[in-house]
Amino acid sequence: MPTAPLWPQLRYDEWKDTLSTLHRWTQVVGKIRLVRAPMQNHWWHVTLYVTPRGLTTSTMFAGDGRAFEIAFDFVEDVLTIAVSDGQRASVALAAMSVAEFFERLMRELRALHIEARIDPHPNELPDTTRLDRDTEHATYDPRAAERFWRILLQANRLCAAFRAEFIGKSSPVHFFWGSFDLAVSLFSGRRAPPHPGGFPNLPDRAVQEAYSHEEFTAGFWPGQPGLDASFYTYIYPEPPGFAQARVRPEAAAWSALLREFVLPYEAVRTSPDPERAVLDFFSSTYAAAANLARWDRAALERRTATVAD
Repeated sequence: MPTAPLWPQLRYDEWKDTLSTLHRWTQVVGKIRLVRAPMQNHWWHVTLYVTPRGLTTSTMFAGDGRAFEIAFDFVEDVLTIAVSDGQRASVALAAMSVAEFFERLMRELRALHIEARIDPHPNELPDTTRLDRDTEHATYDPRAAERFWRILLQANRLCAAFRAEFIGKSSPVHFFWGSFDLAVSLFSGRRAPPHPGGFPNLPDRAVQEAYSHEEFTAGFWPGQPGLDASFYTYIYPEPPGFAQARVRPEAAAWSALLREFVLPYEAVRTSPDPERAVLDFFSSTYAAAANLARWDRAALERRTATVAD
């Protein structure tokens, strides 16, 4: 059996329709986790996690003593529901509308006697069409979904390696279904000024909870119109001079639109050493951010040779 490439090509325009559909499918699943997992700071209880086959909610609670998990399998193109009492159910992943996906998943949950009443309005998307009524987004290319997941596998590994150098408070490496990106965040330990909010279809109070403390975030994002997939980093609040910082590798650049440093995925994929390119990007932008924000780096880092000065 041929080995799949670690760094497959992923052009936004070539899979944008599948991306839009899959984004909304993950919102349906993520909203189930929102109502079936205990609240955690920074909304960490709502995120998904990368697995060797796709994305998972991890353990949730049915409210009657049982636990369950919902997982996307992009190898066999199926969504599975596993319950602690031994029951299982599934929904085949194929071209279907978001509304149909919503109905199929909720039907399977009802059959398992799991209640999940969710807010059907999408978050962090300009489109306000309810997920249970969205018949426009109905594309699913399994090969594109698999390529995206294979990149997430590598991004997850490198985010974890970057996080390992930090001994202060940090987030899990997790997938946010609102912004549809993989991320890891490091914290200085200091409170941050209230975030101004302004995200589409997301209450400002939710944003202020997410950014309640100073943080540096690194991750991977599949792109948007006019911008292909990229690795990214940012700091909140942003210290003066961060946009002008010199970072590595040469392909990295500051995005005034996003207020982030971005490293195009294509530059990573085609580089002689993709892993080194990503880790250099994460560590050099972190060093610039932490120095400019005057974080107590001696107390927050392991200070090994892989952490940039």
